[in-house]
Amino acid sequence: MTLKAARLIGAADVVAFHAGRGKQSNARRIAADLIPAGAIEEVLEYPVTTGLTEHPGGYAGAIAEFYERSARRLAEHLAAGRDVVLLAEGDPLFYGSFMYMHDRLSGEFATEIVPGVPAFAAATAASATPLVRQTDVLTVLPGTLPEPELARRLADTDGAIIMKLGRNFPAVRRALEAAGRLDGAVYVERASTDAEAHHPVREVDPETVPYFSLVVVPGDSHHQDPTGRRPVPLAASAPSPGGTADDDARPSGHTGPSSGPAPRGVVHVVGLGPGPDDWLTPEAVRVLSEVGHVVGYAPYVNRVPQRPGLRRHASGNTVEVDRAGFALELAAGGERVAVVSGGDAGVFGMASAVFEAAEDPTFAGIEIRVAPGVSAVQAVAARAGAPIGADFAVVSLSDRLKPWEVIARRLDAIAAADLVLAVYNPASRSRTHQVRDARDVLLRHREPSTPVVVGRDVGRDGESLTVTTLGELDCASIDMKCLLIVGASGTRVTGDRRVWSPRFVRA
Repeated sequence: MTLKAARLIGAADVVAFHAGRGKQSNARRIAADLIPAGAIEEVLEYPVTTGLTEHPGGYAGAIAEFYERSARRLAEHLAAGRDVVLLAEGDPLFYGSFMYMHDRLSGEFATEIVPGVPAFAAATAASATPLVRQTDVLTVLPGTLPEPELARRLADTDGAIIMKLGRNFPAVRRALEAAGRLDGAVYVERASTDAEAHHPVREVDPETVPYFSLVVVPGDSHHQDPTGRRPVPLAASAPSPGGTADDDARPSGHTGPSSGPAPRGVVHVVGLGPGPDDWLTPEAVRVLSEVGHVVGYAPYVNRVPQRPGLRRHASGNTVEVDRAGFALELAAGGERVAVVSGGDAGVFGMASAVFEAAEDPTFAGIEIRVAPGVSAVQAVAARAGAPIGADFAVVSLSDRLKPWEVIARRLDAIAAADLVLAVYNPASRSRTHQVRDARDVLLRHREPSTPVVVGRDVGRDGESLTVTTLGELDCASIDMKCLLIVGASGTRVTGDRRVWSPRFVRA
């Protein structure tokens, strides 16, 4: 406890604290010797702590109602001119109940927040466990997360703290094992109290774990490879030209293995499909179950279930060749590697980038195997009916890798040839004119009544499908989550708004 906190408690008119039903407050116990004899004590007793309640609003409704009642009780004291000290274990703004009082009272009454030592700081000190150092990333995770999500986040960080254990501990332990983080993880119970205890997580009896406990996952022991070197996931922004994911391992600017010809290895490039598990091919499932490394754009890496022995290397967008080179280097070192893409990896995906990076002579002898996936155009077309049942073309409107003049020339040729057109990457926050310009090019050859299918997030939460026309297309509503299919002159729309293109074409 800080000296300032002790001074304010000693001068308080009202001392308030939260407590479980029928239980003593840990916060009050800690501050007991400092509470003035004449102070009014307000016990804010939770109506429920396990999530089970008969309240019509469920657990969330019961707790929200409780915080409203508690805030009104404290507001009465504050309105009467009394100074109120609300005790909070650890730090008031770190998973603390004080935050909900602050939300309700700070707009009306003057509030001063005194920081405290958070539980995880006490736990690392109690167990003498160094947490993070140098460029390690620390992630604080609630044990209430779904088990697969917890495993994914544990695999993607260096150091970690897992709070809120209790009955969640068995799932937390399984997530640690799935992420390959069980060894070295330390369980700490009631840190800084007389009942303090700490053990390796492997040795903990799940039946004995209280809510006031946590797990420390040290960063400096994370994912050591047989050489003792820890590969660092690619940064979210592009590294400098020739940069690599592990600057400590080799001279700056060197993108291949440290020396000598690359040993034979395999890089699998896997298309994950647009999203649903049902659209993931058996081949992709098999490959992902066998590799030791998954490399890719973070949202796609996050879709790969975590399991023991799997190491994940997520990076930002627009660093495809760097990402591919990193995967090739892992394969050159004898690792089993998969590079993942959404949809089909060969359709504006990572397959081409891997072949591009493999032109470096240092990667000679590495085999590249591409596992196909359901492409976004197939998914949108299936939802719409059969708009690509006849000859069709596919174009990306992104001008990051090719000038707009080339895109416009190709659009004009496709429209003149009367092909159905699938449009990838139609717009982004920095590219807002391309859809409008593309529509203008197509209208040189197509009637305004030409059917257009707009698929957004097809296969994922929030999926929508809109059937409109080229003349009525709302260009401002289009973004990177959309894929467009522009019909040919023969494309038809049925009475129930299904879109299809005949297989026959009359001369």
